[in-house]
Order: sequence, then C-alpha cells, then structure tokens
Amino acid sequence: MFILRNAWRSVVRNKGRNILIIIIVAIIAAAATIGLSIRQAANSAKESGLENTTITAQIDLDRSKLISQQRSSSSASASSSSSSTPDFDSLRKALSNKTLSLAKYKKYAKASSAVKSTYYTETTSVAKTDSFQPVETSTSSSSSSSSSSSSSSSSSNSNSQMPGGQGGGMGGMESATTSGDFQLVGFSSDTAVANASNGTFTMKSGKVFGYGSSSNGDVIISKSLADFNDLKVGDTITVENSSDSSTTHKLTIVGIYKNTSDSTSQTGGPNSSTASDPANAIYTSVSTLKSLGLDSSSDDDDAAQLSFTYVFANKSAYETFVKDVKKAGLSSDYTVSSSDVEEYESSLVPLNNLSKFALTLLLVVLGVGAVVLVALNLFNVRERKYEVGVLTAIGVRKAKVAAQFVLELFIVTMVGLAIGAVAGAATSVPISNQLLAGQVASQQSEQTSQQQQFGRQMQGGGQAGGSGSSSGSSTSGTSSNSGTSNSGSSNSGMPSGGFGNTAIGKRTTKYLSTVNATVNLKVVGQLILIGLALTIVSALVAVVFVMRYEPLQILADRS
Repeated sequence: MFILRNAWRSVVRNKGRNILIIIIVAIIAAAATIGLSIRQAANSAKESGLENTTITAQIDLDRSKLISQQRSSSSASASSSSSSTPDFDSLRKALSNKTLSLAKYKKYAKASSAVKSTYYTETTSVAKTDSFQPVETSTSSSSSSSSSSSSSSSSSNSNSQMPGGQGGGMGGMESATTSGDFQLVGFSSDTAVANASNGTFTMKSGKVFGYGSSSNGDVIISKSLADFNDLKVGDTITVENSSDSSTTHKLTIVGIYKNTSDSTSQTGGPNSSTASDPANAIYTSVSTLKSLGLDSSSDDDDAAQLSFTYVFANKSAYETFVKDVKKAGLSSDYTVSSSDVEEYESSLVPLNNLSKFALTLLLVVLGVGAVVLVALNLFNVRERKYEVGVLTAIGVRKAKVAAQFVLELFIVTMVGLAIGAVAGAATSVPISNQLLAGQVASQQSEQTSQQQQFGRQMQGGGQAGGSGSSSGSSTSGTSSNSGTSNSGSSNSGMPSGGFGNTAIGKRTTKYLSTVNATVNLKVVGQLILIGLALTIVSALVAVVFVMRYEPLQILADRS
C-alpha cells in the first residue's frame, strides 16, 4: 500500500514529465491500433472471405511435373549424347493416356462428402454441310474452314493423344478449337449451361434442351448463326463428322440464344477454324453427344474433350476435398485447383502488402517509442536520485523502490494506451481504406504497365463472353459482375474461360478495395501486451539504477 500511495503521489506531482510520456505512448498506441487493425482485417479476409461463398474446382494434369520428371530420368543418357535436342518422343509418351474418364471424376466426387454438386461439359467439333454453314466474317474464312475440315482427321488424331487440361476454362478444348467448323458442346445440367465457356447468354426464342434421352438431338444455336442460315426454332440442321465426311448427324433446333457479350472475334488468327468463333457454338446435352457417338468415352477421332467441375459450399469444404481425393487414390500427377480461390487470393494482394507495411511501421514505432521511453525514464531516475537515497536510508528495500518506479510508469503508460486506442479506433477505418486505396492504385498501375510493355494490346482478349461471367466468389467489398442464362440456374461463380477468352488477354483482378478495420477484443489484448512490454523495457532502467545506488553515498554526495 505504501508503494501504491507513493507511486500515485509521484504521478500527480510530476505532471509535465508524465503528460509528455502519455502523449508519446498515445501516439505509439494509435499507430499500433491502426497497424493491428489492418493486420486483423487482412487475416479475417483471408480466413473467412470464402467461408460463405460457393467454390468451384477442377482436377488438372500437372504437365510441368511430368515433363520435369521425364527429363530428370533421361538426364544420364542426355548427358552422354552429343545432341542437345530434347527427346520429344519420351516427353509425349510421358504425357499420353493421362486424361481422366468421366467415371473417374464421378468416383472422386463420391469419395468426399465435401462435394456439394458437380457439373461437366463435353466439347467436340463438327463440320459444315451444303445446307448449314458457319458464320464467317470474311471470304478468307471459307478457304480456312474448308482446309480445316479436310485436315481435321490428322488434327484430331494428334490432339487426341494429348491429355487435355481437365477442368473448366480452356483446358481440354484444344482439339475442339483447332478442327471443324462448329463447336458442339454438351452440358450435363442447367448449372453447366449457366457456366458456359462462351459466357452468359439469354434465350431469344424457344427453350433450352432437356438432359434425358427423350431430348436427344435437340440443340440451341446462336442468333447470329440462325440469322446467317435463315433458321428458326423447329428447323432441322445437318452437320458432318469432322474426321469422316460420309457420316452426318441431324439435329433439331429447340432454341435460339444470344450471347451477353457478342463478338465476331475468334482465337488463332485469320487462318483458324470458324469453330473458335463463339457465334458458331452449338449447345446440346451430353446425352445427345453420347447418342451420336461423340462423347468423351467414344473411340471416335472426334471424341469430345471432357471438362468436369466440382462445386463446394465454402473454402473449407474445398480443402477437405483436396485431402479426400488423395486418400481416394488420385495420382500425384494431378492437382486440384480452384480459379475462385486463386482469384480471391489475387484480390487480397494490396491488402497483404498493406498488412506487411503496417507490421513494418508498427515495429519501427515500437522501437523508437521504446528508446524514447527508456531515455525519459533514465532522466527521471537520475533526477530523483536523492529520493531513492532517502527511501532506502529509512529502511525501504531497493526492490520496493524499484517497484514504485515501475508502477508509476505502468499507470502513465496505461493512460496513454487508453487515449491512443480510442484515437486509433476512431481513425483506423478511414486511414486503412486510404492506405489501401493507394495500394490498389499501385497494383492496378503495375498491371496496366505489364499489359502495355509489349507496345500493343494482346490478341484474343475476353471478348467472347469472358467478362460476362466473372468470378462471383470474391467477398472483398468490390462489385462483382455475374450473369446467368435463362435456364434458371444461378451462376456458381466459376470464372469463364474457354475459347475466345485467353488468360493473358484483358482479364483484370478485382482487388479488395475497402476493409472494416475495427478494433476488437483481440486488438485490445494485443495493445495491453504492447503496453506491458513498453513498461517492462523502460522500467528495467529504473530497476538497474536503483539496485546500483548506495543510500549513504547518495546522502553524502547531497550534503
């Protein structure tokens, strides 16, 4: 009680010095509050941002790993050989026969209870007939289309040996976009239709096909293609097998759709197949493809490329699935990836950079503040040297005297912390968002610089509907465009990909632009720990000096 009473009297008596300490501690506390709040917001966004958002994922072949392994295994023979040319045959062999079947995909879906639902598409190509022609924007396209059709057999043969990228986006569509005149896409469900690789669309007339065998042969075509061929709902079209012109397929138009983002562009340049033009995409069910013998399980050269997508309720379920499929026997040659997760993590880059900056600033402020407090406490002890001598001379133990100095500093520090915490809490949100805006602007400027460094815009940007189905998974506080087809199913957030939308084109990450950097109990607890740390560090000076003082020598020097 004696120590507490003396400490309080000393705090009240030395107002000027203690007010200075309170101001310094308040500044430190305000900066610490803002820094800790930013880091708390970053951690919260990273951990819980996708917990209430639908996640889609795909299983992809890890080609880089397989190529690296193959080159490592043949390194000995390669070193003894005088030729520096890679062994292409062995590389092709390492990559061949790696495509997962539909049965395998379904097996992994059943192996994990974390899977909410699945959907898939099967994509192949078909050729034109005299009565049904693809949309062409130039006369040169005709010769290109003809040559493409005539050479499609060899093209399909070579591409069928390549393990297509399983999953959504462009993966698995190589052969479909390099041969034939039309792209024939089979969907497994309304959800698959809503996430069409061409982007979202609306029905202009008719309706979307069914998925059962009763709807075999039913298709929907684009309005551009219908207008080009003067077709309407109910008409029948005939297409050829891309690798065998003697084989034809009759299809019935049950609906005409219009892409949300209509474009005449196509990937691959002017000599590419017209199948890469989104206007020439014919949509149907996977049941129809199976009835035509063009599904992914077919032995036909034009067998469809399979794109299978898993849907999860949140990121935790996705992470559980990654573990479950490994236990179910998924080879290490494959990886599970989610464009939604990757997109969201990319959107956090400015916030993560700001979090690192906040940590650096916090450490600097604490370091400088600790030095200043140590200096002030050192002067305080030296000024009160005679008081220390008197107290120890009358029988007060040095430990109690040192404890008094520590208690004084603790009282002053806590007052400064309280004031600083209130100021920091009041200003953390506007300051954090202002700093974050600067980070976002810097990141966007870097992105723009990367796009412009070639001196031109990249070809094949996402004009075919890539922007029509941008990721809806981000909960970052920025608006996210998301569309649906008129099939009635909601877009699960899968970013569009596929032909007509190359990844290196105009895709722009929607960065997290605002945070609610509020002060919670965790931040308050961290502030208290900071206050205790500052008190202990600066009070060590008092303890050391008090323990070194000799009371009789102090009084003798005084007299």
